[in-house]
Amino acid sequence: MDRITAIRKSLTGFVCGIFGFLPVIGLIPALYAVACWRSVRRHYGEQWNPAQAYLRGGVLLASFGLLSSALLFMVILFALAG
Repeated sequence: MDRITAIRKSLTGFVCGIFGFLPVIGLIPALYAVACWRSVRRHYGEQWNPAQAYLRGGVLLASFGLLSSALLFMVILFALAG
């Protein structure tokens, strides 16, 4: 992976992470942000990435959105069961 592709994927991961921050609505963008993070980490490795902060921020936002969606689904399931 060349540097420009790593930067583009990092910024795409950040934007998808912002949308993925929204519970339920952002499930697909959050999953894509995590996929971008994995792709950049696997193909670009430990080389210097000028957009590393955006990549890290995007995956953190996406992870929080996925966690909040999972918790919301669990609360709804418990409410329906009880």
